[in-house]
Amino acid sequence: MPQVTEEETLFDVAPDEESEDDLAPSTPEAASQAVVSGTDWTAATIINQLDRGTIELDPSFQRREAWTDLRKSAFIESLILGLPIPQLVLAERADRRGAYLVIDGKQRLLALRRFAASPESGFEPLTLRHLEVRKDLEGYTLADMRAANGLFEDVSAFENQPIRTVVVKAWPDESFLFRVFLRLNNGSVRLTPQELRQALHPGPFINFADEWSANSQAIRKALNLKKPDFRMRDVELLIRFMGFHLFLADYAGSLKGFLDETCASLNSAWSERQAEVEDAAQNCDSAINATQEIFGEDAFRQPIGNGRRGRFNRAIFDVMAYYFSDAEIRDEAVEKAETVKALFEVVWVSDKDFVEAITRTTKSIPATHSRLAAWGNALNDVLDQDIPVPKLEGNRIHP
Repeated sequence: MPQVTEEETLFDVAPDEESEDDLAPSTPEAASQAVVSGTDWTAATIINQLDRGTIELDPSFQRREAWTDLRKSAFIESLILGLPIPQLVLAERADRRGAYLVIDGKQRLLALRRFAASPESGFEPLTLRHLEVRKDLEGYTLADMRAANGLFEDVSAFENQPIRTVVVKAWPDESFLFRVFLRLNNGSVRLTPQELRQALHPGPFINFADEWSANSQAIRKALNLKKPDFRMRDVELLIRFMGFHLFLADYAGSLKGFLDETCASLNSAWSERQAEVEDAAQNCDSAINATQEIFGEDAFRQPIGNGRRGRFNRAIFDVMAYYFSDAEIRDEAVEKAETVKALFEVVWVSDKDFVEAITRTTKSIPATHSRLAAWGNALNDVLDQDIPVPKLEGNRIHP
């Protein structure tokens, strides 16, 4: 079974909605184009690739580290001792030969990068701590070991230790790589689609979404996070908001494709839309804060009976953030907090289509429209405003 860390246990959020159902059907011919090979790169080779940027590992990843320094130290000690470690999985970039995306093994690569970090690298050097066997190496970085007398053999053992690395080349399309990525969920770690999206769609918008979500107290509180999420689900939540806020009419029923296109569009048009996106991000935070002020601990959580609430639900987030991102709507909703809170309970009990669109068929175009329209119409009944409600026309949702 997948290993669940303490951080995962505390992350009280319903599972990701992106799945293989979002992907176009694959054919044996397309799959046969991909070249998958295994090789044994040494630790020194991998560190060199990291130094040169051919294995892409940005210093900003450090704020989303899943491993503690103790776990990183244990990993480095395993390499020095020649103990077996899990393989890495990389994919060669389609647009840059000899450059690789990290599919599986980011935490191990971060441990290597930090252990070998130079002052100008942007990475915080890893000092070995609480080793089980080589206690004499505690307090050392790789640079310290290289400079010390009597550790030449240990440095050589570490640098020459082979690390099994699987490399995927000539993958036919992003769907193929995404399918490989999702199937790693059946292995030893839980992966999220946003981790791959972050690698496949680099650019100024992705950088903004990463930084904003990492620093947003509103997003952190909504997801019950103590720090930036190492699986980037906080980033995904902000991108999801941007998609439905800015590109609702483009939604075609594939959540993965929609979020990918949102990233690609805003990356390419960043200079023209930066101010708009920054304003939208602020309104997203304000919408979250308003929802929490109205619903308290029940905010964004699905009713499960007997007055109890379940986990954070992204579909509920959609409807709340969509309307409460508007300052006039959220201000009046907060003024009438008790009425709005009771209104949600009424809609939940009386509108089966709304419940279905929140709990079961969440990604389809009719379901997405159903939940947005139901909550918008309900708000129109209790707020003294003419709130625009999205319409379903030509199998598209129009704001």
